[in-house]
Amino acid sequence: MPRIYLDYNASTPICQSARMAMAPYLEEAYGNPSSLHWAGQPARAGVEKARAEVAALLGASADEIIFTSGGSEANNLALKGVAFALREKGRHIITAAAEHPAILAPCAFLEKIGFEVTRVPVDGQCRVDPDAIARAMKPGTVLVSIMHANNEVGTINPIADIARVARRRGALMHTDAAQSVGKVETKVDALGVDLLTMAGHKFGAPKGVGALYVRRGTPLEPLIHGAGHEQGRRAGTESALLAVALGAAARDAADLAPLPQVKALRDRLWASLRAQFGNRIALNGHPEERLPNTANISFVGKVGADILSALDGVAASTGSACHSGHVELSPVLAAMQVPPEVGMGAIRFSLGRATTEAEIDAVAADLVRIMRDEMS
Repeated sequence: MPRIYLDYNASTPICQSARMAMAPYLEEAYGNPSSLHWAGQPARAGVEKARAEVAALLGASADEIIFTSGGSEANNLALKGVAFALREKGRHIITAAAEHPAILAPCAFLEKIGFEVTRVPVDGQCRVDPDAIARAMKPGTVLVSIMHANNEVGTINPIADIARVARRRGALMHTDAAQSVGKVETKVDALGVDLLTMAGHKFGAPKGVGALYVRRGTPLEPLIHGAGHEQGRRAGTESALLAVALGAAARDAADLAPLPQVKALRDRLWASLRAQFGNRIALNGHPEERLPNTANISFVGKVGADILSALDGVAASTGSACHSGHVELSPVLAAMQVPPEVGMGAIRFSLGRATTEAEIDAVAADLVRIMRDEMS
């Protein structure tokens, strides 16, 4: 079977626009963006153009964008930066049980140094109830951080509703939008957020670059102190090379016109498998409020890793880990309370703009063959 890539939620190929944007910065525009001479100014111009392009994708102003090394740094800066800046006001943070480790791990660190973290549950479709956020609020709540779309099952949270709850109680609102940028609208005013995380390699930029949107006036203590780069919010010489790649990828990501076709292919895969396997498969996540490219499918009673290993040449992800014959559900599926016999057979198929109908049909046919061989 030819190699087929269905793991776009893990990482994406570098888009042509990003590759072309980087080329001059490999040879010509090599100066330090902070330098005022002829070598530094082209680099500075590239960084600021990219900042404006990223801001345009989010409906933000350029001075509200901080370049980072990726989504994990952006999440850490949002959580710790707000916590440290507002620690005299309050020390309570709210997040959800099914967040990415880049949220849960910083929260665990903050707990070690005296902050309180409430992790609200998700429902069986991985959605956070705004009412659960309201019940968790306290006088000392300074930040609510809920992901826009879940990386494993694709469920989209009602961020605007959650943000209204946070705002009414005087808390700031952060969302990790690493998975949703370039797949659904991520305009910060529509979402009502004060901070938003994006990771470049999830939408066509290279690994090692991302950004944090910070609404004007939002207090934020830097994690990296130094010479005052990024308006004093993140020290370190900016990489013009990576910034221009992120900006170019952001331009491409703003065009959501190809996504209905991606969604149609995602649904084609599910319909094909459902027709063959019926109730022997299950869809994890919300059936409608879900990223258009993501299908997390469980093969009931099977082990997802075994099926994936038999799918020779197909790149996808499993929702469980197998250790010495024992299958352990992912924290996301566990938080959703997916039954073990269902969750252990989970495979995440995440499509991209380059995915073809022929690829989807080939994967569906191979899955039918694999299951037939198992039962024969």
